[in-house]
Amino acid sequence: MTSQRNLELVLKRRPFGSWLLGPADQSTKRLRIRLHLLLTVFSIGTNLIGAFVTFVLAVFVLPGPSLVDQLQLIDAIVIPAYFLFAMGVCYIWSSRLTKRVTHWIDLERPASRREQIATLQLPLRLTLIEVLLWFGAAVLFTVMTLILQPENALRVALTVIDGMIITSAVSYLLTEFALRPIAARALVDSPPPRRLLAAGLKARTVFFWAVGSGVPVAGLMLAAVLALIEGNVTSTRLSVVILALGIVALGNGCLLTWLSAKSVVAPVRSVRDALNLIGEGRLDVSIPVFDGTELGSLQAGFNRMADGLRERERIRDLFGRYVGPGVVQEALTSDSLGGEERYAAVLYVDLVGSTELAAQRPPAEVVQLLNRFFALVVAEVDRQGGFVNKFAGDAVLAVFGAPAELADPAGSALTAGRELARRLADELPEATAGIGVTAGIVVAGTVGDVRRHEYTVIGDPVNEAARLSELAKTAPGRLIASMTAVEKAAPAESDQWRQSDLITVRGRSVPTRLAVPHRL
Repeated sequence: MTSQRNLELVLKRRPFGSWLLGPADQSTKRLRIRLHLLLTVFSIGTNLIGAFVTFVLAVFVLPGPSLVDQLQLIDAIVIPAYFLFAMGVCYIWSSRLTKRVTHWIDLERPASRREQIATLQLPLRLTLIEVLLWFGAAVLFTVMTLILQPENALRVALTVIDGMIITSAVSYLLTEFALRPIAARALVDSPPPRRLLAAGLKARTVFFWAVGSGVPVAGLMLAAVLALIEGNVTSTRLSVVILALGIVALGNGCLLTWLSAKSVVAPVRSVRDALNLIGEGRLDVSIPVFDGTELGSLQAGFNRMADGLRERERIRDLFGRYVGPGVVQEALTSDSLGGEERYAAVLYVDLVGSTELAAQRPPAEVVQLLNRFFALVVAEVDRQGGFVNKFAGDAVLAVFGAPAELADPAGSALTAGRELARRLADELPEATAGIGVTAGIVVAGTVGDVRRHEYTVIGDPVNEAARLSELAKTAPGRLIASMTAVEKAAPAESDQWRQSDLITVRGRSVPTRLAVPHRL
C-alpha cells in the first residue's frame, strides 16, 4: 500500500520526470512563467559556460603562436560585447518564436496536427537560433584574427565551431526538457506524428554519440595538427594540451550522455511506474505524453492500453450486474453452449398485488418500490453466496450451488429465505411477497445461440419453488419451503424449520411435504 501511494505521488508531483517542470494540471499562466524562467536560465548558463571554455581553449590551451597584445585587448572588449548582444537577440527571438508556436495554449484549446508538429519541432528551432549566433561569432572572431594575426585564424575558427556544436547539443537537450509540459498538452489526444518518428530515438542517439565523442576526439586531433604545424611544441606543453582537452572531452561526454539518458529514462520510467500501479489494481492511471520519438508512442500506447483495461473492467462490471459475477467467470472460462446436472437450492420471490400497485400509484413510485424490493432480495442472496438468475417482472429467481458450488446450498437458501422475510416485513412493509424455497437436481449451464448466450437453471425444483411462492402469498409469514430442502440442510439451519402439510402443487404429480419456520 505504501509503495502504491509513493508511485501515485511521483506520477502526480513529477509527471514529466522532474519537479522543476511542475504538475500536469498547472495553470497556463504558471506554465508560461515556469517555461520562460527555465529557457532563460538554460540558454544563458549553457552559452556562458560554452563561451568561457571555448575562449580558454583557443587562447591558452591549444598550441600555436601566442596572441599579440592588440588582439588580446580587442578580444577582451569584443567577446563580452558580442555575448551580451547575442543573448539579447536570442532572448527576444526565442521568446517570440515560442509564443507564436504555442499560442494555442493561451486559447485553452487542443493543438491541431500542424501545431503539434510545430510544437515538437520547437526545441530544434530554438537551438538553431543559438547555432546561428554561434556561427556569427565564429565568422566575426575568425575575420578579426585573420586581419590581426592570420596564423591563429584556423585555431580560432575550429575552436569556436567545436564550441558551437557541443554547446548547441547541450542546449537542445535542456530546451527539450523544459518544453515537456508543452509537448504533453500538444499530444494529449494523440501519439507523436509519424513524420517526426522517422528521425526518432535512433537518429538522436547516434547524433549525441557523435557530438559527445566525435567532436572531442576531433579536438584532440586538431591539437595534434596544430602542434605539428608549430613544430616547436614541447612535450610538457603537449601534455598540458592533451590533459586539458581530455578533461573537456570527458566532462562534455559525461554531460551529454547524462542528459541524453535522462531524456530516454524519463518517459520509460513514467510508463514503468504507471504499469506498477495497474499491476496493483489501479486502472484509473494515465500518463502525459511528452516525447516526440518512439518513446512518446510508447507512452501513448500505454494510455490506450489503460483505456482498454478500464473499458474491459467497466464492461465486466456491467455484465456482472446483469448476470452475476459467477456467470461472468463462467463466460470467461468457457464460451460453449451446454449444461450439466447440479444439486442446487432454488429461492423464488414473487411480489403480491403488483398489478394493483401499478394501477394505484404513479409509475415513478412503482419503479422506486420495485428497486427497493429487488435491492433487499439481491443483498440477502449475495450474503448467503447465492446467484440471482433473473428478474421476471416483479419476481426474482435465485439459485444456490450454481454456477459457484456451495458447501450447504439448501441451508444457504433457507437462511436467505428467513432473513429476507424478516427484512421485507421490517424495512418494506408496503410490499408483500411470497417466498418459496426448495432443492434438488437441476440442469445448469449456458443456453441460447452462438450469437447470444444466457446462463440459466432448468428443472423441477425451479417450478416447485415458483409454486411454493404462490402458496406463501396467503400463508403466515409469507414463507414456505419443501421438506426436501430442510432435510438436506445442515442441522444449524434445519432446526429452524418444522414440518407442515402434504400437498400436490400445481403442475406436479408428486405431492410435496411443506415446511415453515418455527418463528414467523
